[in-house]
Amino acid sequence: MDFALIGGTGVENLTLNRRTARTVDTPYGSVAIETGKLGNTDLVFLKRHGDKHTVPPHLINYRGNIWALKQMGVKKILATGAVGSISTDFRIGDIVLVDQFLDFTKNRPLTFFDGGELGVLHVDVTEPYCPVLRQKIVLSAETLGLNIKNGGVYVCTEGPRFETPAEIRMYSMMGGHLVGMTGIPEVVLARELGMCYTTIALVTNEAAGISKKPLTHGEVIATMNMLGENVAKLVENTSRTLDREQICYCPTSNKEAGLF
Repeated sequence: MDFALIGGTGVENLTLNRRTARTVDTPYGSVAIETGKLGNTDLVFLKRHGDKHTVPPHLINYRGNIWALKQMGVKKILATGAVGSISTDFRIGDIVLVDQFLDFTKNRPLTFFDGGELGVLHVDVTEPYCPVLRQKIVLSAETLGLNIKNGGVYVCTEGPRFETPAEIRMYSMMGGHLVGMTGIPEVVLARELGMCYTTIALVTNEAAGISKKPLTHGEVIATMNMLGENVAKLVENTSRTLDREQICYCPTSNKEAGLF
């Protein structure tokens, strides 16, 4: 399996043909995945929040998830995630390919390389999200007539609470455009293991202080349901264009570490 889709909030029920559930044992625990076909493409489907959305952002087994995908042979990962807008440049219903991040998580394991047997790896994240994979998505969107925004700074918070208006003002002053709870350490871990990774961010709400009403998870789900059909088309169309070769910088970290 060369390709994987990580489904976040609202994308857990994406339709796969020949769907098969299985469990992958990793050094970080067992991980439930599904394999199947999206169109004509074989891929691994991982539900980031588990079945029925039972795992909150701060308790997701990020290391287990990414390690399991690598064990399955995955080279390229498409990840979806709900985000709130910090900037007037991004509106509810927008689909955004983020290109940079700001990390405000607090208690999550952030690396596979904590010393010991694996040693230490200072991974380069100058371009955290694979530019080649992002361009594939842009071209796929064009063929579908979908308007997506290519570029934006993703702010990752610990969750599971929403952010305060004061925090949102700070993130905006630092250059943030979108805020979510799951993008870190997922993107970094994928880079450590040499996989191409990109986030398809789905703007489901305005952040606290920008929105004039209290934020609710129901609002997020409602917007995700509205976006679901377009996201499914975009992922399926992109999957047809993916090739196994990695002609980007992404695989170099894994080569340096000597894993897999």
